[in-house]
Amino acid sequence: MDKLTEELLKAVSDYTEGGYTGAFNIRENGGCAGRQSTDNIQIEGKADGSGIDIYIKAGTKGEKVFIPACVTRGNVSDLVYNDFHVGEGADVVIVAGCGVHTDDEGEAAHNGIHSFYLERGAKVLYEEKHLGTGEGTGQKKISPVTHVELAEDAVLEMNTIQLGGVDHSVRTTTGSLEDRAKLLIHESLMTDGDEYVMTDFDVDMNGEDSAIDLISRSVAKGNSYQEYHSKIKGNNRCTGHSECDAILVGKGRVNAAPELYAGHLDAELIHEAAIGKVAGEQILKLRTLGLTEEEAEQQIIEGFLRANG
Repeated sequence: MDKLTEELLKAVSDYTEGGYTGAFNIRENGGCAGRQSTDNIQIEGKADGSGIDIYIKAGTKGEKVFIPACVTRGNVSDLVYNDFHVGEGADVVIVAGCGVHTDDEGEAAHNGIHSFYLERGAKVLYEEKHLGTGEGTGQKKISPVTHVELAEDAVLEMNTIQLGGVDHSVRTTTGSLEDRAKLLIHESLMTDGDEYVMTDFDVDMNGEDSAIDLISRSVAKGNSYQEYHSKIKGNNRCTGHSECDAILVGKGRVNAAPELYAGHLDAELIHEAAIGKVAGEQILKLRTLGLTEEEAEQQIIEGFLRANG
């Protein structure tokens, strides 16, 4: 790996000078830059070279697996398929993350297609950060696609953060939940300049007493534009909650369109959406503590995003 890859890994996936401990797969400019399995977590490359399969044994507890990907130059468009097979009763943490960088006119892009298959009673905490860097005019693009299938009593918690610098991003999530399965998603997004991001969420709650909690917090600065579309479908006795909160700064724009479908008498579904600017009284209060208006605004924005996770 080159130094730029290491710096991106530190920003998006908790990389240290000593490397990762446990299972990991590092993807750099479309190829594998390092891989390690453990007794309980096996990582295997797909035969066609398009991605990896991660197999987590039933009953595995307290282990982490790291699967970051970086693009460090222009004219690279990386597409990868990662499938996670999580055995019954496992309880693990998956740390992903993607950094894209270009210093020229070439586009730097990464598209990760992730599929999660959680067996009965499995629990996964999935953490993902996205970041774009570089002074080039080439577009920096990250478009994750996530598909989720949760068996009975399985729980998947996803904390996803877009740190900034990504010019174009389409974030798509689909899936289905069986009896008593739970899907918890906390999304934090920051856009600036002419950046664009869209969240598109469409999941079926097919199982009895399944549940979804989807929370998105975002800040649209500069002339950036964000779209938020969510569709929660309750096809059984279940509970679903969707919340989209956005702050506008400058000429930032946000379009929020949450949607609910109740296909069962006992489906309890709620959606909330709020878009506004930073409150003047909040800025005034912080300015009395010695902060400039810009510093006060930044403090408020950081606290707003941090409250999501």
